[in-house]
Amino acid sequence: MSIKKDPSELPHSVTGKGVAHPKQWLAAYVRLFHEKKTSSRLTKMGIENFLPIQEEIHQWSDRRKKIERVLIPMILFVRVDKDRQAEVLTLPSVSRYMVNLDKRTPLVIPDEQMDRFKFMLDYSEQAISVSSDPLAPGEKIRVIKGPLTGLEGELITVGETTKVAVRLDMLGCASVEMPIGYVEPMK
Repeated sequence: MSIKKDPSELPHSVTGKGVAHPKQWLAAYVRLFHEKKTSSRLTKMGIENFLPIQEEIHQWSDRRKKIERVLIPMILFVRVDKDRQAEVLTLPSVSRYMVNLDKRTPLVIPDEQMDRFKFMLDYSEQAISVSSDPLAPGEKIRVIKGPLTGLEGELITVGETTKVAVRLDMLGCASVEMPIGYVEPMK
């Protein structure tokens, strides 16, 4: 006697073809100014995605307004298995995935890096900047005070300011300004 399970009860990594493919974070190139719409469409399709957005207050001569700024223009992060990678590319606003030049395969962003980046976005009270410039390896630190307590990253100094940076392989790094007393070296 065979017991059939409802496909919705199976883990997301099961393909139904006898092979399990884990979900991985990939960076997809999206048409400029279509990032939010594309994220919404992917969510409706049931595809996990992440669009790094930061709220800012803009001041004009006659008014102030809170706006949402896309932190990395033309990039949308998707978490898919191998079978759903092609489905993302069916959207007209998605052109391709960022690729690993050595292997000519989509660049996989480690879950740990994405978790740190999301944590930084969620809890930072300061503006976050993203730089594609290579980051010289700095001292590994952990934030011990403030809203980013627990975040691990690298300590960098730019001029007179101290920043905590989180690497995103091939994309550069995201950094936020922080007082030096808020961090401790990792052992």
